[in-house]
Amino acid sequence: MRGAAALPARRGPSAPPAMFAELNELLGASPERPDAGKFTLLRDSRTDGSFLVHHFLSFYLRAGCKVCFVALLQSFSHYSIVAQKLGVSLAAAKERGQLVFLEGLQSCLDLLFGEKEQPGQPSPLQFLSGSSCELRALFDFVRASLSAAGGDSWKGPVLLVDDLSVLLSLGATPVAVLDFIHYCRVWVCCQLKGNIVVLVHSNEDSEDEENELVVNSLCHHSDLILWAEGLATGFCKDVHGQIKIIKRLSLRQAAEQDLVQVYQYKIQDRNVTFFARGLSAAVL
Repeated sequence: MRGAAALPARRGPSAPPAMFAELNELLGASPERPDAGKFTLLRDSRTDGSFLVHHFLSFYLRAGCKVCFVALLQSFSHYSIVAQKLGVSLAAAKERGQLVFLEGLQSCLDLLFGEKEQPGQPSPLQFLSGSSCELRALFDFVRASLSAAGGDSWKGPVLLVDDLSVLLSLGATPVAVLDFIHYCRVWVCCQLKGNIVVLVHSNEDSEDEENELVVNSLCHHSDLILWAEGLATGFCKDVHGQIKIIKRLSLRQAAEQDLVQVYQYKIQDRNVTFFARGLSAAVL
């Protein structure tokens, strides 16, 4: 697994491991006091930003939050195996009701090739059947998954999506995807005072205009953007990429400018190190 770290398999805050401590310090985040009502966009270009997904998944589980994980890119076994190597049991989190996991790949197979859905129990990815291009069923799944959070002892609800670009590849329209995110933001961030973290792939040179439309629209509505980029110079064994941290101060305070920080990073077996540009081991 790229870019994750060992962490305990029990509920509640604990001492964060090395990777999370360093990234949390850059973000000003703490599992003891997770932010509320924030929309975070994870954007990657010419590189794999999945290590950020694993960071936030582990961060919010460790913080004691209720997490709805819409996994459209990988299977549950993939995330579970990776998490197990890092000391986290996603199966245990599911059993205690802290984690609600939508396995998008299996849902697609069941919808397209499996038995007919039960009456009153539509598939979250019902739009694949061609009956409607809306993502209402997916939003209903998210709302049902997080609605009970207020009656539990969890600190707050969290929606995590990996990755949103897959919905476009499956045939959803940009308007439907943006509407889905809008309603999720109103429900999770505004009404429940929870958090949303979404990963999207991006390539400014791509001819995929629909994907870039969604990415650019989400950038304008995000509180925090973590943009992982591949190196323009190509592969380097000591520097795996560059991350741009954009704190959208202008979103809440019109007089403020966005705060932008740029670091380079190296992904190790169970850790990610961050450093200023030009200060990698290859240079020093």
